Amino acid sequence: MRNWNRYIMNNDYETVIGLEVHVELATKTKIFCGCSTAFGAEPNSHTCPVCTGMPGSLPVLNRQVLEYAVAVGLATDCEITRVAKFDRKNYFYPDNPQNYQISQLYLPICRRGKVEIETKDGYKFVGIHEIHMEEDAGKLIHDEREDCSLVDYNRSGVPLIEIVSEPDMRSAEEVIACLETLRMLIRYLGASDCKLQEGSMRADVNLSVRERGAKEFGTRTEMKNLNSYRAITHAIEHERARQITLLEAGGEVVQETRRWDEGKGDSYVMRGKEDARDYRYFPDPDLMPVYVSEKMLKEIRDKQPEFRAKKMERYKRAFDIPEYDIGIITQSRHMSELFEEAAAFCGQPKKVSNWLMGETLRLLKEKNEEPEDIRFSPRHLARLIALVDAGAITGPVAKEVFEKMFEEDIDPEAYVEKHGLKTVNDEEVLRRAAEKVLAENPQSVADYKGGKQKAIGFLVGQTMKAMKGKADPGLVNRMLKEMLG
Repeated sequence: MRNWNRYIMNNDYETVIGLEVHVELATKTKIFCGCSTAFGAEPNSHTCPVCTGMPGSLPVLNRQVLEYAVAVGLATDCEITRVAKFDRKNYFYPDNPQNYQISQLYLPICRRGKVEIETKDGYKFVGIHEIHMEEDAGKLIHDEREDCSLVDYNRSGVPLIEIVSEPDMRSAEEVIACLETLRMLIRYLGASDCKLQEGSMRADVNLSVRERGAKEFGTRTEMKNLNSYRAITHAIEHERARQITLLEAGGEVVQETRRWDEGKGDSYVMRGKEDARDYRYFPDPDLMPVYVSEKMLKEIRDKQPEFRAKKMERYKRAFDIPEYDIGIITQSRHMSELFEEAAAFCGQPKKVSNWLMGETLRLLKEKNEEPEDIRFSPRHLARLIALVDAGAITGPVAKEVFEKMFEEDIDPEAYVEKHGLKTVNDEEVLRRAAEKVLAENPQSVADYKGGKQKAIGFLVGQTMKAMKGKADPGLVNRMLKEMLG
């Protein structure tokens, strides 16, 4: 990677950034046919004449795609186009079997919206220029060993919405904040899982620079192949520096599409940036206009969930838990619903929060999973908390049971009973275990009797180990002190 550092920090220039965000919608079938959208299937196993562009095949709009698009539009404060149309975007590429993509140019389904983002400098609005529906292309697989390219059309026809922002962002931080806000809203709606690593959310960055204080925008470039926040940040920093370097040297920025290579930390030209006229758009003759009735709009609006901002306000009033916990829990609709239900079952919101913020997040990180992947039920979490509160199991045993519950959603009461994990309060049993520990650790005994109070901690730990964590540590501590005089 070239050394652009001195240009990255150049404050004589302002960065202007807009986004084109492609989101795969969570429908079971494709946008214009009945083929499955399931991820990870054998190549070309989810195809038909419609999504492979066979002559004479006719598309039929999936109503769920329209409902998801309108729902996202409402969530981003957009105006909903009551009569929308589809257009053909003409281009020739192997992953596009029809030689055109069905999209929306002239009458997109949503326009003129906004989202509020939070940055280190406070809150600001990012405008949404439009949201339109379209179909995805196939996937090209380049085989260097065989010196050929293969095409998988499973993805061809998968429903997308493209969210086009206004050029309102000025840094990588604001871009990430905008993407996170959109991701959270769409996940709350259940319209998509928005997994960057699987390509169900993809962002293209349009970036230009201009002298600080200038009113006119500079020439922009579009950057693709950005499949992580890390890659987006690096690409923005690199492209800003590259453009400033060109301008400082007396050159000109060329409008083009560039591909980011995260491994090399560099970008290269893919093609000249096309305008709408290059695609020769025209209305699709096979698809009727889309009418959004007042009744349909009301039905979709009524199904909108309680979004994060309102949920956080309610949690602050309803639950005695730290504001930090509220911020984390409400980032996921699934986790927030799990929290509320578990708290209702056991009446212990802080303890529910502790399990979610501690062990749950730890295990999610270890397994590279997300809050939406949580499988255990709120009732089972509430039962686990009740077992600990009643002294039926110890803290270490509770963590052991929770790990099993996290994996298989087992009933903690039944599991504890079946595996004999209840707390041992039989003093005779504990005394025998303690006597054995004292006999095996004469030095620690001597240290304690010599005034080293910390030695008792080691002896308690050894006794708990001997009891496989099933003893009451407070009772063990008292018993050992009595035995040691």
